[in-house]
Amino acid sequence: MKPWVLAVLAVAGCGGTPSGAGAGDGQAIFQSLCASCHGSDGRPPEAMVARLAVRDLTTPEFRACVTPAGVEHQVRAGSKNRLMPAFAGAIDDAQITAVAAYVASPQFAARR
Repeated sequence: MKPWVLAVLAVAGCGGTPSGAGAGDGQAIFQSLCASCHGSDGRPPEAMVARLAVRDLTTPEFRACVTPAGVEHQVRAGSKNRLMPAFAGAIDDAQITAVAAYVASPQFAARR
């Protein structure tokens, strides 16, 4: 794992790899790695929105265009402004695919 990814994960309150999360458990991976910034239900805390412009994953605009491939690309590459780290190399491909499928799924949106 790249040192800067560890630093970002530590600041975000995350461990390196999700504990107890199998490759196919997108929800557990999301809770372990993504929820500290995006919120456990996809709605980020106000402080994260104000400080880092973290995206709300529950808005109708986002839900209308979200795809597993789009989320997977974002998770792998990180954001263009580099505020969201790239998780490629930090977690394995199967975990990236699982969390992307979960975020893009109707199940994720139904948690609101």
